[in-house]
Amino acid sequence: MNASLPPFAGDIYGPDAVILKGLTGLNWRLRDYEARGGYEALKKILYENIAPELVVAEVKKSALRGRGGAGFPTGLKWSFMPRQYSGPKYLVCNSDEGEPGTFKDRDILRYNPHIVIEGMAIAAYAMGINLGYNYIHGEIWDVYERFEEALHEARVAGYLGEKILGSSFSFQLHAHHGYGAYICGEETGLLESLEGKKGLPRFKPPFPASFGLYGKPTTINNTETFAAVPWIILNGGEAFLSLGRPNNGGTKIFSVSGDVTRPGNYEVRLGTPFAKLLEMAGGMRDGIALKACIPGGSSMPVLPAEIMLQTDMDYDSIAKAGSMLGSGAVIVMNETRCMVRCLRRLSYFYFEESCGQCTPCREGTGWLYRMVDRIEHGRGRMEDIAKLDNVAENIQGRTICALGDAAAMPVRAFIKHYRDEFVHHIEHGCCTVPDYV
Repeated sequence: MNASLPPFAGDIYGPDAVILKGLTGLNWRLRDYEARGGYEALKKILYENIAPELVVAEVKKSALRGRGGAGFPTGLKWSFMPRQYSGPKYLVCNSDEGEPGTFKDRDILRYNPHIVIEGMAIAAYAMGINLGYNYIHGEIWDVYERFEEALHEARVAGYLGEKILGSSFSFQLHAHHGYGAYICGEETGLLESLEGKKGLPRFKPPFPASFGLYGKPTTINNTETFAAVPWIILNGGEAFLSLGRPNNGGTKIFSVSGDVTRPGNYEVRLGTPFAKLLEMAGGMRDGIALKACIPGGSSMPVLPAEIMLQTDMDYDSIAKAGSMLGSGAVIVMNETRCMVRCLRRLSYFYFEESCGQCTPCREGTGWLYRMVDRIEHGRGRMEDIAKLDNVAENIQGRTICALGDAAAMPVRAFIKHYRDEFVHHIEHGCCTVPDYV
């Protein structure tokens, strides 16, 4: 069933890797995971009868932040779950990885699925939840199949189900195959889709912790976030924090793509210099100099080479540099890349993926794309540059979900840092750089 899955790249993790270390692509089975110490964290909690609130406190100590994009403190989010609520509560893993440039979560599920299952079981115990779902992106069917196999192994071994490992704790976990829509990666759009409806984001408040799946309290975390939890429980929150920086605990998996010699996933300590990460990826392909980098996925502001090469890869450092760490998708562009052409491709994506629920996003994303397309094809007008920035400004912060921001922020950043290329396209009807593939 999974014979077509690609082999695992052996050099994609750093020496301090928590999630990816020791993986080969052939050792994803339960027996392999147990040989690496898998499910020992869950056993520790259940056999020692550790109080759920102490588990939450340990995750808070770790400074683990959401790895899906927003970077919200995980332990704090867990503490929002109403402990005294007597009705159904739900736990959801967001594996709907649709951000251009991001491909870490699918590799975690391909090559280390049990670490996600164990992390979710621990989270469920900490919040008093008995039922969970993993919503897996609709265009990675092979990953969905593998996760289903891992779930079966975990159930047979007693790590999922009723009275897990002889304790009083019960937790059922199911995989749900998504529909391939980018908007379903937004947590409330995901919940709507999980309920069998069109994936349209909800107004917030109320937030999922009070009104989530089927109107019940729900906690949603990203795949990588859950995968970090077993290590934290076994080694302690302070040990995880020490791997990173204050307010930026642990390691982070960066999906490095674009004009590098060895694209792939690299798990390194938060705070690792971008220059070091670039070196791990083999440096710039063909020796062509770095021009720009999007540090956190296509929805984040682009940064020029001179800024990126002086920046460390953690939430606070990237924010100080003028962008966001996001999902950790590092898109590297060399000196041959036309910034107008790059922005045209990104703008088309957000235009196509807008759900159309909000007028600023429904109309604005199309407006942005058409103006950038006009400039790219030599039909631009000088006033288009100011209009692009103005339209993006009027989209940003004015939509139900963050897709509007995701469409607007790249436009504003590309214009801010590469205005001269837009001007050249308008004045000369062509790029300032030659074509390169």
